[in-house]
Amino acid sequence: MSIRKPTLRVGLCAAASALVLAGCSSATEPEEAAESAGSPGEGTAAVGFIMVGPKDDFGYNQAVYEGSEVIKAEFPDLEVLTAENVPEDDTAATTMEQMIDKGAKLIFATSYGHLDAALKVAEEHPDVVVVQQGNTITTDIPENSGTYFGTVYEPMYLAGIAAGAATESNKLGYVYAFPIPQTIANINAFERGAQSVNPDAQTVTVSTSSWCDPGKQQAAADSLLSQGVDVLTQHQDCTSTVIQAAETAGAMTVGYHADASSLAPEGWLTGAVWDWGPLYTDIVRTVVGGDFVGSPYNDNFRVGYKTGTNPFVLAGYGASVSDETKAAIEEAQAFLASEDGSPFLGPVRDQDGNVVIEEGVVPTYAENDAMSFFVEGVVGKLAQ
Repeated sequence: MSIRKPTLRVGLCAAASALVLAGCSSATEPEEAAESAGSPGEGTAAVGFIMVGPKDDFGYNQAVYEGSEVIKAEFPDLEVLTAENVPEDDTAATTMEQMIDKGAKLIFATSYGHLDAALKVAEEHPDVVVVQQGNTITTDIPENSGTYFGTVYEPMYLAGIAAGAATESNKLGYVYAFPIPQTIANINAFERGAQSVNPDAQTVTVSTSSWCDPGKQQAAADSLLSQGVDVLTQHQDCTSTVIQAAETAGAMTVGYHADASSLAPEGWLTGAVWDWGPLYTDIVRTVVGGDFVGSPYNDNFRVGYKTGTNPFVLAGYGASVSDETKAAIEEAQAFLASEDGSPFLGPVRDQDGNVVIEEGVVPTYAENDAMSFFVEGVVGKLAQ
């Protein structure tokens, strides 16, 4: 993508706030007005966050909400608008339109399936910046849009080390929603991490075909536990059901999205969780400063251990995690940050034993974000 220079604007009203541009009259002709309309997001008075689930789900949406609270504290002159339980359909566009009516010039559309609505709203409102969390724009990227995410599979590789070291049955369980590349990479990285300390470890998978359905999650957890799984993890938006199922059964658990250690005082090992505050803050600061166009966020922005501060981090350890395991995880994290480090450093074989990443090859973040196969050691076929 070519780098586009941000459009600069001279202030039209001397008394205008740095964040909220007051209206003022002008005799500018329509074409001249369009040319001087400023950068997308200029005049931001409010910032909106739409979430696909509830803000207290011990998971994905809770992490988003906690990030929005950081924005509220860091930018007291901005109104922070939030909307929970926004489906991945036209409702998302309607909700964003309502936020724009309330003054939002920057909106975070935070669920994978919100992308189509985000692009639609961005097209209809060129003065509003709409950024999407977790998906990828595969066409030309508009000047007022982009996607962002952390490298989610890196901490899951580290969490897999904790699981592989802790298991006694050598059976790990993974409850996941949909077979999107992000989820597949997480499962594969978790299994690869476990294998790095325990070659006999296997990861048994069950799909719920839902980001948050406690009934399906409970059934999936029960099925895995009945097969002898003694460590459960997941890629679900709401996480409490699976964590509590493991705790009730006396199994261990690895959390996801948000720290839910309070739900599993006995079985908690660690978790891979979001710390969105710093990244959200930088995106808001970039938009408010009129510098969004051509910025790293006006793209498919990804950050990991190699390239910066990953917003997806390892949670605190449970009491049962040994110092030896902690040292192994620390060493592995340093490896992942190195030039040759990757959870998928070749050789990597798929479930059928075919080499899909050759020996010594370090796949790029973009290649891992397109992953479409389960690695050797993962049990269960990709959901259709």
